[in-house]
Amino acid sequence: MIDRDKTILITGSHGMVGRETAKLFRISGFKSILTPSRAELNLLDKKNVDEYFSYYKPQYLLMIAAKVGGISANIKSPIAFTTENLTIELNLFDACDKYGIEKNLFVGSSCIYPKGIDDRLIAEEDLLHGTLEPTNEGYALSKIVGIKLADYYFREGRFTTVSPMFSNIYGTGDSFDFNHAHVLSSLVRRFIDARDSDHEEITLWGTGIARREFLHVEDAARAILFFMDNIETPNHLNVGWGLDISISELAQKIAASSGFNGNIFWDSSKPNGMLKKCLDVSKITDLGFKPLITLDDGIKRTIMEYENIKLNYRMN
Repeated sequence: MIDRDKTILITGSHGMVGRETAKLFRISGFKSILTPSRAELNLLDKKNVDEYFSYYKPQYLLMIAAKVGGISANIKSPIAFTTENLTIELNLFDACDKYGIEKNLFVGSSCIYPKGIDDRLIAEEDLLHGTLEPTNEGYALSKIVGIKLADYYFREGRFTTVSPMFSNIYGTGDSFDFNHAHVLSSLVRRFIDARDSDHEEITLWGTGIARREFLHVEDAARAILFFMDNIETPNHLNVGWGLDISISELAQKIAASSGFNGNIFWDSSKPNGMLKKCLDVSKITDLGFKPLITLDDGIKRTIMEYENIKLNYRMN
């Protein structure tokens, strides 16, 4: 268990995962938590990163900050998704080494794995054993570099980085902006807006056959704390339920929960992304971590959160 009296820096602390993680760490007894805004700590500016570490001297680091987005954003901006994430990683790993970070955590996702693993769960050993899904290749490549850097720094005896690889994270604090939102929150917005506008039909991207595994952000935060307290090697470990659902089935669940009674159509000219991304989570399960919030409960929470956003907007 890491020392609750030492200073921990959470990058990306104003995003969905970072905000929930900071909240949980405070509840768990951490007394000195740094949660800088982008104005206070520009992770793309190496000089600013060095100055921040030199001044505040954190002992622990959570590398949660990243440029993220859905299929549309990844397709439109592969250069930005690659270079910005690589720059963040290079600046932070160098700062860990230079300023004596005792333990670091690097957040990754299931997109690091090759496409085409459709007949079984995806294991940690599948990394680099195939071609990446082209719709998010840039982001995936940057995350793979981070995993390798974690291993290299550990092997050279510099510092320890632990690396949770998450299934699709959703939930409290996620964006409902179509340019940035992930699939579940995007669907929630589509169905709620269609319901409120009395639309009788809705058209969604792809064919609906792609399957995804979902993890609520509160469980992601719990996993981050678990990794910092219990994991001591840089070997990346999958985190999720080990269960998936087709996008078509997910859409039906959200439609039913939101009260949308119209017809759902699919635009097959739009990409599906990887057809299957379900993780083998046996290693982290054996170590004692399991998620708590079911998909049905998470969908209900996300619907309530978006409805509250719309209500507050109308009132203001």
